[in-house]
Amino acid sequence: MQTDLVYWILFAHLPRWTTLKTNKLIVRIIHNQKITFEEFFNLSHNEWFETFKLEDKEINDLEQARKELPNYSFLLEDMLSQGYELIPFNSSDYPKTLKDNLKLKFAPPLIYIKGNKSLLNDDTIAIVGSRKAGEISLEFTKNIAINATKEYKCVVSGGAKGVDQTALDESIKANGHSILVLPQGILTFSSGMKKYYKHIIEGNLLIISTFFPKAGWSTGLAMGRNKYIYGLAKDIYVSESDSKGGTWSGVLEGLKAERIIYIRNPDDNEKNANDILILKGGKAVDINGNSIQLYKSNEIPLDEKIKNAVKGVSLTAKQIKEKISCEMDTRKFSLYLSGLSFIKKGNSNVFIYKNESTKLSLFDTKQ
Repeated sequence: MQTDLVYWILFAHLPRWTTLKTNKLIVRIIHNQKITFEEFFNLSHNEWFETFKLEDKEINDLEQARKELPNYSFLLEDMLSQGYELIPFNSSDYPKTLKDNLKLKFAPPLIYIKGNKSLLNDDTIAIVGSRKAGEISLEFTKNIAINATKEYKCVVSGGAKGVDQTALDESIKANGHSILVLPQGILTFSSGMKKYYKHIIEGNLLIISTFFPKAGWSTGLAMGRNKYIYGLAKDIYVSESDSKGGTWSGVLEGLKAERIIYIRNPDDNEKNANDILILKGGKAVDINGNSIQLYKSNEIPLDEKIKNAVKGVSLTAKQIKEKISCEMDTRKFSLYLSGLSFIKKGNSNVFIYKNESTKLSLFDTKQ
């Protein structure tokens, strides 16, 4: 098994390979050809080409990576001696939630952990949001984390400033279960290991990383880590989101995948994009995470109002707002319109119904 793990490290960190490409090859080796990784790497160049249909560039990548096997072997021994564990994609310990949410396309081939791995089987929630979240957003985060602990749910966090750190701190303070997903290699988190040593030893906190064990923190890894936070969580609560950045893109990806995502309903004077995410399909919740109904059941849906407003004419976001009596900030409303599938943005910042002629102008708005 230890020999296999060395090869898993090799596969998990093939340079320039997508997760999907790596996972597909692993499936073909293990399940289709039913051979070991060691047997695979003893095949000739021609056998790789003929049996696995690999291109020369891919074969070259594998041959270059194979040269690192002695280094990976030393790395593995060092990690195991320090109490770290490695969980490959085909292990029964691999979190089902992560595999179900991310599928072959994004589920990491290998994860590195330290702590109580049974937490991977807990009911999980993630509370996500801005690093510069306001007071009400942090209050919401605290409420959701405490409620999760009372319901024996595990809080998944990235540990970043703001919402992430508050979620983790409140879960730990309430003696709940937590999973901390690192934006770096697990071996470079030594100061954090010391900080959370007590909670790791007691079995209440699990540290997890998907990146090369010696990789340092970087903005790119921090952004890449977000998908694993969402992937590990069965339920996602959004405390506060801007109209760009990690929270925004993560929620949009989740909604596109038809996941249910709970968005804190913002106050009228708040300058965030929570209301847009609710319009895009997020479920509105109050300060305690309870679902709320924003619209009457017999009210015409917003998208239908917009569709009726733009048919046959081209209008600016402000004109559409006035036509349907929408009180949303114009900039936010324009951003929302840009994400709708049935209209497109034309010249002069006007929006056009996709089935209509693109030659319409602002003068067409006259009735």
